[in-house]
Amino acid sequence: MKGYVVCVYKNITNQEKLKEYAVKAKAAVEKYKGKFLIRGGRSTSNEGEKSPRTVVIEFPSYDEANKFYNSKEYKDAHNILKGYAVRQHQTIEGD
Repeated sequence: MKGYVVCVYKNITNQEKLKEYAVKAKAAVEKYKGKFLIRGGRSTSNEGEKSPRTVVIEFPSYDEANKFYNSKEYKDAHNILKGYAVRQHQTIEGD
C-alpha cells in the first residue's frame, strides 16, 4: 500500500522561511520517490477552521513515507521552520 504525508498548517508567521524550507523539503521528497498531490492552492473550508496551507505527498509505500520523514535531509529542512509555523503532520497508509 502507498504511504501519504499529510501536513495541515495552522499558522505561518514567516513566508520567507517557508520558501527556504520548501526548497530543501522538495529535494528530500524527490530522494524518497515522493510525489506532491497537493501543495497549497485555493481551498474552501467546509467544516472547522480554515488552514493557510495544506500539503499531501504520495510515496510508493508507508515505510518509504516514514523513511522520508525521519531522514537527515528532511530534518534539515524541518529545522528551518522551527518557530515560524504550527502544523499537524501525519503519515498515513492508503490505496
